[in-house]
Amino acid sequence: MDILMLTAGLVALFLGGDLLVRGAVSVAHALHIPPLVIGLTLVGFGTSAPELAASLQAALAGSPAIAIGNVVGSNIGNILLILGLTALLRPVTVDRAALMRDGSVLVFASLLLLGVVLAGNIGRLTGLVFTALLATYVAATLISARRRASPAVGLYEAEAALLPAPRAALIGPGLMALAGLVIIVVGARFLVDGAVGLARSSGLSESVIGLTIVAIGTSTPELVTSLVAARKGQGDVAFGNVLGSNIFNILGILGVTAAVHPLAVPPGIAGFDIWVMLAATAALILASITGWRVGRREGAVLLAAYAAYLWALLGMA
Repeated sequence: MDILMLTAGLVALFLGGDLLVRGAVSVAHALHIPPLVIGLTLVGFGTSAPELAASLQAALAGSPAIAIGNVVGSNIGNILLILGLTALLRPVTVDRAALMRDGSVLVFASLLLLGVVLAGNIGRLTGLVFTALLATYVAATLISARRRASPAVGLYEAEAALLPAPRAALIGPGLMALAGLVIIVVGARFLVDGAVGLARSSGLSESVIGLTIVAIGTSTPELVTSLVAARKGQGDVAFGNVLGSNIFNILGILGVTAAVHPLAVPPGIAGFDIWVMLAATAALILASITGWRVGRREGAVLLAAYAAYLWALLGMA
């Protein structure tokens, strides 16, 4: 029953996230909102909605290990698994401007997360600071785009263009987005209940469940976006999607979750997984600046590193 609930939750999160993004983007197009805003906000927030819903539900249910594990595990999976698979499918080109801007923000956010994780507790004030930093990052990107053209900005516009051409209507897409939101909330409840039950019945910690099953399941929208971009020959979009998603996970998802409900950091995440996340982030930067592309060889190395991480994580469980 726990596995069934967890599976149903993951499926609902995927379907709900897809409906939310498509409906919101269609409404935005009907209102003549620029592609940059659509890609940076609606697509970015929409694909992160499953992670946010799952982390919030876990925190409110008294399972902070799942909430924090979801964020840390998603960031590890985005780099090692998703970028690795994408590069293995087709080499990923790296936009220098995007790496300099978003890569710098990601490194800063990751180090900030390290500090609060080592402190042992993520309180409401920290959550509000993280959320404010995300709002500042989004606002700065939009202001910069209005002042001058930037290759990095094109990544967000291209990400919005990956979606099928929307209908120029409001009511239908609006209801679609609302339905997607409801499905996400319900799916998150099923996912968290199933994850907690599975952890208890299997003997695994909630941290391990959050870092693996929950994290990868809620990262499915990022995986689909990256693979579609790679298949269309837009590797730079896939790369930008990983950077943007990891920034949103730390500053947005963890920020909002902690602002709603303070989180106690599990010792295992502070002692092992946060360091793996930092190492993965360093590997991302290193692989990007060597030839300004992530090739198939680097993709294979990233995937092998993710397999090694899972083996070590389960070995310590």
